[in-house]
Amino acid sequence: MKYSLCIGAYPGKDAVYHLEKIKEHGFHGLEYYAWWDLKDLRSFAAEQERIGVGISATCTKFISLVDELLRDAYIEGVRQTIEACRILNVKSIISQTGNEMDGIPREVQRATMVETLKRCAPMLEEAGIVLELEPLNGLVDHKGHFLQRSDESVDVVDQVGSPNVKLVFDVYHQQITEGNVIRNATGYLERINHYHIADNPGRKQPGTGELNYVNILKAIKDTGFSGFVGLECGYTIDTDAAIQQFKDEILSRVEV
Repeated sequence: MKYSLCIGAYPGKDAVYHLEKIKEHGFHGLEYYAWWDLKDLRSFAAEQERIGVGISATCTKFISLVDELLRDAYIEGVRQTIEACRILNVKSIISQTGNEMDGIPREVQRATMVETLKRCAPMLEEAGIVLELEPLNGLVDHKGHFLQRSDESVDVVDQVGSPNVKLVFDVYHQQITEGNVIRNATGYLERINHYHIADNPGRKQPGTGELNYVNILKAIKDTGFSGFVGLECGYTIDTDAAIQQFKDEILSRVEV
């Protein structure tokens, strides 16, 4: 499996600094969500080439999938993001869904989402890029977010029916929303493109809460998964020390 850090892991430091640190730690990618903030994409692509690691995932420029009136804006945002990904050699685009709309049946909003994603699928397939829906918890961090459960999210992916529309499975969010983490994280493997990890409660680095990340990551590894696992978390101690602790206390036991 390949491991990535998220922008912000080193507060106040730019993306190039993060790439240097990722290389230093022997990790494999950076999740940089606001690609449009990079300004000069070709210059940054050259920095990736120099350092030897790059952006592994970014986000769509526009996130509403449940409002039919905003469909064209979403599709245009995906088009722009694909063009940025071509320059930066990014193969994964993360998309939230937007909040559930009052007064419109849930099944109508879900059908709108499926149709919008079907219209995006040919662009993604042609570019060789996977768009990843991300279910988020509504209890602590994202009240009202439309997709929260992994089973409903998988159903949406199946209805879209494209190999280039999948999920990012965030263990932190799914622990809060539904638990049953190992069964869902491995059982839905064919619809998952990559994983996010953080501990609960607190959304800090693995090893600081209730989740047994040795067992979780071993179970994912045992499926043969070889994609990215992103540390989307805060840190209770110095970032370098926290990452080293993660490698020493968790990854060393997962990789045996």
